[in-house]
Amino acid sequence: MDAASIYHFLFETAPGIGCLIGGVLVLTLIASVIMERRTRKQFVDREPGEDDWTFFDDEGEDGSDDSSK
Repeated sequence: MDAASIYHFLFETAPGIGCLIGGVLVLTLIASVIMERRTRKQFVDREPGEDDWTFFDDEGEDGSDDSSK
């Protein structure tokens, strides 16, 4: 494949544009995971505050604390 055919596939066909979008999504996902891990290592001494949120909190969807049960 020459550069012209690769360019044509990536920028002028629907599957090529889908590949570009998928590649960008994968790259941003990898970058965000790396940055999140670095941030957690850097700020490991800080406890989450009342206004902070996390994916693994103990609160239910209604805001009640399920840990007291």
